[in-house]
Amino acid sequence: MIELRDAAYDYGGGGLALRGLDLSLAPGSFHFLTGPSGAGKTTLLKLLYGELRPTGGAALLFGSDTRAMDRDGVSDARRRIGVVHQDCRFLDHLPVHDNVALPLRVAGGDVASRADDVAQLLGWVGLGARMHARPPELSGGERQRAALARALVMDPDVLIADEPTGNVDWDMSQRLLTLLAELNRMGKAVIVATHDLALIRAAKAQVAARVLRLSGGALSAAGADL
Repeated sequence: MIELRDAAYDYGGGGLALRGLDLSLAPGSFHFLTGPSGAGKTTLLKLLYGELRPTGGAALLFGSDTRAMDRDGVSDARRRIGVVHQDCRFLDHLPVHDNVALPLRVAGGDVASRADDVAQLLGWVGLGARMHARPPELSGGERQRAALARALVMDPDVLIADEPTGNVDWDMSQRLLTLLAELNRMGKAVIVATHDLALIRAAKAQVAARVLRLSGGALSAAGADL
């Protein structure tokens, strides 16, 4: 569904470049992306969902090369991709329910007719009782689960999560991992960027995950000790 083919990205200004990136996110696949801080994990994820376009090689979203796609084409493809950002990016003046429903509104959907679906989704991530709270009232774990719900509201084929457990405790990390594993069993492709090697080890009991390491601008399979 999403592919990098010998993809490269040049930051310019002497920054570390990504190069020779080959990756395929097939339906039902689960990938972890790890590597040192500053290695370019977020940049790689942005190539996968079309926010950045490679400066060499190709990034394909559902068969189309992003370098040949116009803004509307990229926007249409991204409706099939859910993204959980590091900073959540909520509108603090809106309640959680409305924040989760925002992608529906942006896509021109009938938000009122989908209110029950949004409520059910919030219930699935354990926030049914918090749907009328505003983002500043949520704990770190609640914010991450709300961000996951928002990423799923368009029923995407692919879920991309950038450090989704970076600001939560171990118990909440495990809860988020369980939700991600459930999504994967439903056939969605999942890729999670994380520094948490303990989380990756724990995931082996729930999903058949491929672990990739980004270092020195190159992507490789992580060691068997993970």
